[in-house]
Amino acid sequence: MKKPLLLIVSFVLFLVVSFLVYKRYTKSFSPEASVVYDQRGLEIEVSYGRPAKKGRYIFGRQQDNALVPYEKVWRTGANEATIIDLPQNVIFAGKPVKAGQYSLWTVPGPGTWKVILNSETGQWGTEYNDGKDVFQCEVPIRIRSGIQQLFTIYFEEQPVGVNMILSWDQTEAVVSIKPQ
Repeated sequence: MKKPLLLIVSFVLFLVVSFLVYKRYTKSFSPEASVVYDQRGLEIEVSYGRPAKKGRYIFGRQQDNALVPYEKVWRTGANEATIIDLPQNVIFAGKPVKAGQYSLWTVPGPGTWKVILNSETGQWGTEYNDGKDVFQCEVPIRIRSGIQQLFTIYFEEQPVGVNMILSWDQTEAVVSIKPQ
């Protein structure tokens, strides 16, 4: 009676340890990053994973084997879902958004991207639940002259507010954020 229980406990322990080792291993390819903006009464913090280009075709049509296909929801980074923390109400891409912590998702396209704020946080980046969406909006993109090897999120000052830039390969999505 004790031997089967010991085998089951050992197997479960093995699975848990294997999962933790695998998670750490995969995260080593896309390091965690955090970017903070705290200026002129506007606070924003974004936590995300930074995948690398590694010679791959990043944004494009699914039939062309793009890593991030057009018109498909993307976790906007790697590993866990990207988290954006807005400690105050803001105007996000032209629309009011209440203070809070959200997961940030995008749907890349050839001319614009859809940006999605979702109330669910803490999930792995492939576990998108559209029933928890609180906000969706189209944002413009721009083409970089050079190639951004690692996915990067950064901020550009504006006369009022800031632009959050989602940059990878030669594509940058531009999300305006202003105090409300």
